Amino acid sequence: MPEDGKITVFLLDDHEVVRRGVHELLSGEEDIEVVGEAGTAADALVRIPATSPDVAVLDVRLPDGSGVEVCREVRSANEHIKCLMLTSFSDDEALFDAIMAGASGYVLKAIRGNELLTAVRDVAAGRSLLDPVATARVLERLRGGNSPKSDEKLAALTEQERRILDLIGEGLTNRVIGERLHLAEKTIKNYVSSLLSKLGMERRSQAAAYVARIQAEREYR
Repeated sequence: MPEDGKITVFLLDDHEVVRRGVHELLSGEEDIEVVGEAGTAADALVRIPATSPDVAVLDVRLPDGSGVEVCREVRSANEHIKCLMLTSFSDDEALFDAIMAGASGYVLKAIRGNELLTAVRDVAAGRSLLDPVATARVLERLRGGNSPKSDEKLAALTEQERRILDLIGEGLTNRVIGERLHLAEKTIKNYVSSLLSKLGMERRSQAAAYVARIQAEREYR
């Protein structure tokens, strides 16, 4: 946090009217400063690292991607940036993805102004705003959702695919995994596609959840 004690915030939303409204709401507070904004995921991925805000308020659905992916990329590069997901829809799948991406909060755009201000301050202070009931559903998905054949599927992976799966479980992006393993990002993408196919999955979040469940099982054995 800056020396003047202000919470620095970056806004990502493809609707200019929404962005302007949130900007004005936050800027009206003495302890909050909006340091940047963007209307696309691509723009945000350039500007957020450059401004290094305390909190990034991210729209979940964007024309060129997802705020969840932005969250994952940003947190992989700088875990000190807290992400608050803002969406018009109550979507368990998006919530699940947001939790796996390392988001600190997930709120609906129907939220009142004073509640959003409180949410930004809480997230900046390191508190989680994830709804306990919704989080419980996600944790239940982490504990279940895979058949007894999961060990057989795991055994079908090559040593490199196992290594990459573990890194996906740490929330790392293809780019960061490539740097870690000294491989091209495109090569990592091919490995990820292969291991997802072998595991019978379609999404990275499913693979991350799979790793989390395996690790939890090992801890309780």
